[in-house]
Amino acid sequence: MNYNEQNTLAGKVAWITGSSRGIGKAIAEHFASRKAKVIIHGSRLDSAKVFAEGESLTTSAEELERKYQTPCIAVTGDLTDYSVVQGIVSEIRGNMGQIDILVNCAGGDIGSKGVQAKMAGKPEGNDALLISPLDIKTVMDRNFLTCVLCCKAVIPEMIERRSGKVVTIGSIAALTGIAGSAIYASAKAAVHEYSRCLAIQLRPYDINVNVVAPGDTVTERFLASRETEDSRKVRSGTLKRYGWPSEIASAVEFLASAGSSFISGQVIRVDGGSQCWPS
Repeated sequence: MNYNEQNTLAGKVAWITGSSRGIGKAIAEHFASRKAKVIIHGSRLDSAKVFAEGESLTTSAEELERKYQTPCIAVTGDLTDYSVVQGIVSEIRGNMGQIDILVNCAGGDIGSKGVQAKMAGKPEGNDALLISPLDIKTVMDRNFLTCVLCCKAVIPEMIERRSGKVVTIGSIAALTGIAGSAIYASAKAAVHEYSRCLAIQLRPYDINVNVVAPGDTVTERFLASRETEDSRKVRSGTLKRYGWPSEIASAVEFLASAGSSFISGQVIRVDGGSQCWPS
């Protein structure tokens, strides 16, 4: 059996939203390494510059294409605007063809002032009561609305083909009560439930919908947005540590591959076992 026969992502068109940096960027690179045709996305061409993770989306796409010898393009736009989402999807189809895999990674506990604000954009008064109404809307839209609108734009064509994979990045914050980041946790809980509902709706069409819920994962924004523990920045030897973006990417690959053909409607934690109760 040759590489392409073993690798079920080879030749698949995969759009990874929110992939200019962090976990999304790692997923995009992992998919490119598996010879998928990758579309990276950010709200702006220079989104990666904020935490020094690249010069531009265009440059990042060119680097992936050159490194892995697979087609990669970059798209930009505000995914909370449905007309923008529709335009991006039309652009992707015009350049790459049908979208086989949708990875909803756009999101984050980022308020209305953006990632360049204090604590890498975490909202002020970031709890269930003190957070401002504007930040509530921003966090909900950034995490939940983007997921819904991208699914609305992409999935109808999957239904026509009776084929497709949808993987959304949730969070273990959505699976327990927490005092801080309450609106972010609520938004991700909405993402989890929406994905379950969507999975039920799409069962007759052989389309898998699942969620990967990361625990604390080391990205440049993660390091910039809180105090961290050096002892947890190891990569092996214990599961009482932070996760790494490549570990999230591997889980997403599985759910986007033929190996997960009979798995749908699931929320899979990638957190080293920090939460061991039903989801």
